[in-house]
This record gives sequence, structure tokens and C-alpha cells, in this order.
Amino acid sequence: MGFLRWPYPETPIDGHWGNVTATIDWCEENYVVSSYIAEWSNTISNITYLITASYATYCAYRNQMELRFILIGAGFAVVGVGSWLFHMTLLYRYQLLDELPMIYATTIPAWSMICEYLENKPNNKGNKRQLDRIEWAVGFILSVLVIGITVFYIINRNPLFHEFAYAFLTGIVVIIAGWLNYKHVRNPRAKKNLTHCMAIGIMLFGAGFLSWQLDIRLCSHWINIRRSYLKLPLGIFLELHGWWHVLTGLGVYYYIVFLQYLRVLTQGMKDVNFIWRWRVLPELVRNDHAINTNFSYEFLGNYATPEVSV
Repeated sequence: MGFLRWPYPETPIDGHWGNVTATIDWCEENYVVSSYIAEWSNTISNITYLITASYATYCAYRNQMELRFILIGAGFAVVGVGSWLFHMTLLYRYQLLDELPMIYATTIPAWSMICEYLENKPNNKGNKRQLDRIEWAVGFILSVLVIGITVFYIINRNPLFHEFAYAFLTGIVVIIAGWLNYKHVRNPRAKKNLTHCMAIGIMLFGAGFLSWQLDIRLCSHWINIRRSYLKLPLGIFLELHGWWHVLTGLGVYYYIVFLQYLRVLTQGMKDVNFIWRWRVLPELVRNDHAINTNFSYEFLGNYATPEVSV
């Protein structure tokens, strides 16, 4: 045993939460760091969801955004809590608390984007009664769809079905959001910022998905490297499903800020500004709020001083 470096346990450890009842047990070996946490890295890495989603929710509240953006941020924070409990216990009831909120949280921006798309049609603009009908109708249809997904998944228990449903709803958001950006955003800098925000979010999700797949498909390879070469505690940094949490948690933040700014632009709000803190982290800030960090108005742009217009 070296200084601050020790081998993995040779035999399975009886953990606090008992036998695994979840339908998925990831590549990370169970209870090798703590007898109270089944998968240490896969659990702790969910703090990224909690931080980014909570901050996005706070920003939406601070900027007086619509309730939908409070719910979107809160929904992804719930995903982080559910995933934490799932990986900590590997119990089926907490697996559902991880997987089903992923569907529910994504349904809210899907509803928002579909409504936004329909509301921007020329024959619907300015007709409040018609807009209310659209929002209720889309909400009803998506609610029926989500209830159907929930019931089918609880009965079927096939993880591929859950992944397909999540990808389908996410695809709706990305496609419609991209279309609205292309069709309705005229300001060149705003369009550029939206494009960068979406592109970074997609790349983060893509890198996270790659980590997830590598974790599944080359599991024995990673276990051998962790046990034979890295040992503890360095081995916890090669738990690739944990990197899925970190990367998608960051991607969620870019994703939410993109949706918020798109709404600001399509609704013609003039009292909110888009900035990149430290030139890389996007955020919406009201014009009458002080910005106490370095920032730019474009991704990797020159550091700026506050200005009045969006």
C-alpha cells in the first residue's frame, strides 16, 4: 500500500442497502469506497445536476422568467436527486426516481417548444384565446403520452424503451429550438450566441453519451486498469458513467440557458442581457443587475463592460 493509494477490495462487500433490485448495475464495482454508497463515483457526480439546475432555476426566478423555466430547472434538479439515490442504493424504486423524472423534466421544454412553434405561426400571433387553447391542447396530448410511457415502462422494464422515449422528447426540443433560432432570430449576435450555446450543449451531451457507452462496452477493460494500475482513490476518476453525469449536467445548463434566451428573443423582452461569464459560461442577466465577474458578450469574446441593450 502506497501513501494515499490503496488496492481495491478482493471480495464483494455487503453494503448497507442489501441486494441489488435495480434492472441495471453499472460498471462501477459496488461498495468499494463506502458501505453506505453502492457506486461512489456514479453517486457523487450527480452534484453537477444539482448545482447547474439549481443555478439555472435561480436565474430564471431572478430574471422574472415564466413559470415554465422554474419548472424546467427544478425538474432537472429532481433528476439529480433521483439519480443520486439510485446509484447510492441500486434499488429499483430509486431507479424509477432517476429514470422517470428524466422523461417528465424533458416533457416541459418539449411542451414549451411545441407551443412556441405553433404560437409563432402568423394566424396565431396576438390571439390570446387561441394561444391558450394551443397550450392546453399540447399539454393534454403530452400528458397522455407521458402517462403511457410511464405505465408501459413500469410493466416492460426495458431500459432501451426508456432511452428511446428520452431521446425522442429531447429530439423534439433540439429540432424545434434550432428551427426557431434559424427562422425568427434576426439579431446576428443573438443568433450567434444561441448557436454557440446549443452547439456546446450538444457536444457535452455527445461526450457524455460516448462515456456512457464506453463504460458499458469496455467494462472489464476499465476494471482491470483501475485495479491493476490506478488503484484507489485514483480509480474513481475512471468511472465513465460518472462522467456522463458531469458532462450532461453541464450540458443541461447550456440547454436551459438556450431555451431561456430563445424565449426572451421571440417575446421581444428588452430588459434582459445575454452574457458569457469568464467568456465560457452563458447566463441571462437583467439590465439593472450588477455583473460582478469578468464576462463577454460573445463566446470567447473580449471582456466587456455592461451595456443597456440586448
